[in-house]
Amino acid sequence: MLEEIINERKQKLNKIVAGGHNPYPAVVKRTHTTAEVLKDFGKLSTSRKRISIVGRVMSLRDQGNIIFADVKDGSGKLQVILSKKETKGFADLKKTLDIGDFIEAGGGVLKTKKGEKSVQSASARIIVKAILPLPSEYYGVEDPETILRKRYLDLTLSDEIRDLFIKKSVFWQSFREFLIKENFLEVETPVLEATPGGAEAEPFKTHHNALDEDFYLRISLEITLKKLLVGGYERVFEIGRIFRNEGMDAEHLQDYTQLEFYWAYADYNELMKFVRKMYLHVIKQTFGNRPEWTKPWKKVSYCDAFKKENKLDPLTCSVDDLRKRARELGLKFEPYAEKGRLIDLIFKKTVRPKLTAPSFLIDPPVFVESLAKRSSKNPLIVERFQVMAYGTELGKGFSELNDPADQRARFEEQMKLREKGDTEAQRLDEEFIEALSYGMPPATGFGVSERLFSVIAGRPIRETVFFPPMKRRR
Repeated sequence: MLEEIINERKQKLNKIVAGGHNPYPAVVKRTHTTAEVLKDFGKLSTSRKRISIVGRVMSLRDQGNIIFADVKDGSGKLQVILSKKETKGFADLKKTLDIGDFIEAGGGVLKTKKGEKSVQSASARIIVKAILPLPSEYYGVEDPETILRKRYLDLTLSDEIRDLFIKKSVFWQSFREFLIKENFLEVETPVLEATPGGAEAEPFKTHHNALDEDFYLRISLEITLKKLLVGGYERVFEIGRIFRNEGMDAEHLQDYTQLEFYWAYADYNELMKFVRKMYLHVIKQTFGNRPEWTKPWKKVSYCDAFKKENKLDPLTCSVDDLRKRARELGLKFEPYAEKGRLIDLIFKKTVRPKLTAPSFLIDPPVFVESLAKRSSKNPLIVERFQVMAYGTELGKGFSELNDPADQRARFEEQMKLREKGDTEAQRLDEEFIEALSYGMPPATGFGVSERLFSVIAGRPIRETVFFPPMKRRR
């Protein structure tokens, strides 16, 4: 059936060419978008001004000597009336026009007897002949794999999906505008790194032919941005892609967009106030008023919450205690898993799902965070917070560790885990320690990924990405 449709459309394509017309012209005439026609319809109708619109044909209703076509461009949809009496080349169009084709239609505007605003076409031509048919506009694209693999079809047929991605653009633009207004400098840092760092994740590896060196795709923006603090910039941010070679689920992708910013001479207490203000701005700009976010955010102690749910003090309990608790919860862990990894695993199972209202989760054990500054009140905890809502993490910030000796010691602990087989443990980064040794000012830093957008939008993260990675069809 599909093959017959394709052959029929190719024959129509040949007819267009044989008639001396180019079915794929480089230049088209467009005086108005469909939205502009609808907005200025009264004025256009009174002046009887001739206009020209372009767009994709979404439906055709052939009534013999008149064809009603719904034409859609990037701004909306408008009815075009093609008629034997009014439209030049009507007979050829009737023989060659299909749903999915792009047309250029020029003429005046009018309202039909049913009151529908329309363009009465005096001239029309096909400017793109579609060889493959669109799925039914009524049913849309229903197969989940096709939606992700051929996102352009879903975008063509679903205004809701198109609007979703427009919102996503507003989302990142709102962050950018907010930070620039607060005197942050937007920068770009390398995607290829000799030593991946800034997070606990397995990287993608590649080879640089010109340098004949192996590099990694960055798993975070952190290390290079901190080097800019060493270099004298006091407020920097980047919105960029990062890559983590890990599993897929509703909240995780292997390559995704993340914002990170670093702020000299501020700490995590000042940062929490700043982040709440920033989130309220971005969420309102993107999604409108969301009452759950405007209420005061509570501060929740990581250690107290962990102790309450598990009857274990994460600061003093043993590795054996944690392994026993993990087994009670039915959690799987590697034989080499140490205190930090086990605490994090148990926390995600027992505490995180209960943090549904926007809140700050503060002061975790030092074992679970290798890049944050120790608390002056208790060296076993670090000055870190996570923005929590809907039972998941939606951003993380901390007072930055700038003591090179302490940083080396924590990297060395991570390297011991790597030697035991933990591929996500951080690597010893001598270049970063050297940079810290020149002196990095006291600073705070924060990171948030596009997970925030997907969670508030109420969609799995893969559905909020234009073309997520897909397994090849064999």
